[in-house]
Amino acid sequence: MACKPYLGEKFNEMVGDLLESYHTDPRMQRIGKRFLPSRTEIVEIIQGLLELVYPGYFGRQDLTEQNLRDHTQTRLEELTDKLHRQVHNCLCYDREARGDVRPEGSADPCDQKALRIALEFLERLPEIRGMLSGDVQGAYDGDPAATGTDEILLAYPGILAITVYRLAHELHIQGVPLMPRIMTEWAHGVTGADIHPGARIGRNFFIDHATGVVIGETTVIGDNVKIYQGVTLGALSFAKDDRGRLIRGTKRHPTIENNVVVYANATVLGGETVVGTGSEVGGSVFLTKSVPGESVVKMKSPELRLRSKVAATGPAGEDKAVESAPERVETVPPVEDAAGETAPQMSPAELASPE
Repeated sequence: MACKPYLGEKFNEMVGDLLESYHTDPRMQRIGKRFLPSRTEIVEIIQGLLELVYPGYFGRQDLTEQNLRDHTQTRLEELTDKLHRQVHNCLCYDREARGDVRPEGSADPCDQKALRIALEFLERLPEIRGMLSGDVQGAYDGDPAATGTDEILLAYPGILAITVYRLAHELHIQGVPLMPRIMTEWAHGVTGADIHPGARIGRNFFIDHATGVVIGETTVIGDNVKIYQGVTLGALSFAKDDRGRLIRGTKRHPTIENNVVVYANATVLGGETVVGTGSEVGGSVFLTKSVPGESVVKMKSPELRLRSKVAATGPAGEDKAVESAPERVETVPPVEDAAGETAPQMSPAELASPE
């Protein structure tokens, strides 16, 4: 075999170098530790939950009224075991990370708590489904390209990202460490939308296209909010203590109130930034200050230049490039309002719908 020449002293040296690197920087190894959640089984939990939340769309597709109860019971039993195990691992992992290691032979302090959390979580699935029903309806109402809820559930990445977020958020508020973040980061990799499980999001939420969306941990979003691809709801800056370490646990991300639309590639930053009810934030806007309700925030229209690519033919038959054509700027004629004052002019680009 090709590796045989290296099974001597050189190979032993390579092993030694790796072992030395493990001990030199312990941040990327878990040696001598016991508890760690399984990312593989957590993904299996997500897939099992999708079967229960959207029966017939994920997993088994031959469901009938006759076999639905048995199918649901079987999936619930499987999920109870997996959830209990992974929540237990997460709770014990957290205790171990804080140096709270139980003595050998003593009672397991995580076991009953993990089972209680798993059962309470599963009991809340009907309520979570109610929230998701509004999100699906919001997608249909907000996207003229949608042909129906079947297409939305099977094809829309935004709905998958929101679904996993709502499930993970429930575990987050029950105090389960690490697992909610693994869930939403799995969805991030699949959908392109990064929603922190700690964010608080109201009813009828819709992410159109999904790719590139970032919603930070302390973001608060009201009801009937719609955001487009590339939107960032992020932190303006990170406060540090006197030792230069990040101060955690503060509100760093914006509040988006009810009935707001945030268009593509807009960035809204800061824990004190509030976008008021009924407002619209235009595409590519960079917003770090609060705006009152019923506001329209948009970028000033860029100056566009038009140049012909067609060559002009001179008298001698030689082609001559047209250096430039006069710039054409179209504007909407001034309109007087009810008070007889002239309203500001807007270009067609400003009037055009993002849709």
